[in-house]
Amino acid sequence: MSTRPPSAIGHAPGEPVIRNVNWGGLKTLYVKEVRRFFKVQLQTLWAPAATTLLFLIVFTVSTGARRPVQVGGTVIPFADFIAPGLIISQGMMGPAFANASFSLLVGKIQGTIVDYLQPPLSTGELLTALVGGAMTRAFLVGLICWAAMALYPGVHVTPVHPLAVLWFGFMGAAFLALLGVLTSIWAEKFDHAAAVTNFVIAPLSLLSGTFYSVDRLAPAFRAFSHANPFFYIISGFRYGFLGFADSPVRLGGAIMLVADAALAMLCYALLRSGWKLKN
Repeated sequence: MSTRPPSAIGHAPGEPVIRNVNWGGLKTLYVKEVRRFFKVQLQTLWAPAATTLLFLIVFTVSTGARRPVQVGGTVIPFADFIAPGLIISQGMMGPAFANASFSLLVGKIQGTIVDYLQPPLSTGELLTALVGGAMTRAFLVGLICWAAMALYPGVHVTPVHPLAVLWFGFMGAAFLALLGVLTSIWAEKFDHAAAVTNFVIAPLSLLSGTFYSVDRLAPAFRAFSHANPFFYIISGFRYGFLGFADSPVRLGGAIMLVADAALAMLCYALLRSGWKLKN
């Protein structure tokens, strides 16, 4: 009697048994990623949401919730202006990066990276599961923040253009998840990932127009903001709630689509080559 597993009987040695998408393996890894952050949900879900709400409270109390801000020639209350930006920047993009930058890195440090590389998953399936888990965390934190802000007095977060909210929320979460995967591939210790967070992610997030309109900046700083991909994510996401934006919404959506595609191809190439993973 053959000792090969039943699924391999009838196949020549080296011939792939799974010819198309390994949906079972993809689902298993995705569920693993989701369960991992759910086990410590106080830290991974509720803590980022609480921090985001503290930003809203501090800024609205210190500056006045009804202080007007001019966006595209339209004056709106300050609290309504910063709320969408806080949801996407602090509530969604930060957790997406944190989740994705942890997965492969902890495997390399603990010597369990083989658990990601050995299963019968293609490079695309591995990348999809990692990014999908990070985006799930991002949308959960974003929903918590949105629900809390909807109950906060003086803040209006009812979507005006739901498709814009979904598009830029999806593009923003995917962008930071892919950056997290890229960081996880490159980093060799937690200090490396922390450096990317502190010196790349945080500055780009805070200088992206979350707390101010870039139209009020000097020309040099305005040009820097328009070179910041975070600016297009936040501006487009804010447009979904307010109907006004600091940048052309269609242009911003196209830029983020191209940026996400480029990052995905880079992560795919690095995962496929095994750079810093199989050494």
